[in-house]
Amino acid sequence: MKHPEIPDGLDAEKLAEVALGLLALTLHDGSRVWKGLDWGVMNLLHERGWILDPHGKTKSVVLTDAGLALAEELLLKHFGRK
Repeated sequence: MKHPEIPDGLDAEKLAEVALGLLALTLHDGSRVWKGLDWGVMNLLHERGWILDPHGKTKSVVLTDAGLALAEELLLKHFGRK
């Protein structure tokens, strides 16, 4: 199913399922979740050299050159429409 906010060529159903699964990592107070990714996941990405240090006051993080290339490749690999 095509969703207007999902780029063409990507499978919205797969993206929705994986996003919901990642949100479950931040589950607290019964059924509440944080809007961001789990800190353990962010630290893992940093340890692999894919993002700069995620700790700080900014709400965004910088991808390294290797992380940017891999992120684009994995997005299409796992969520591209066949």
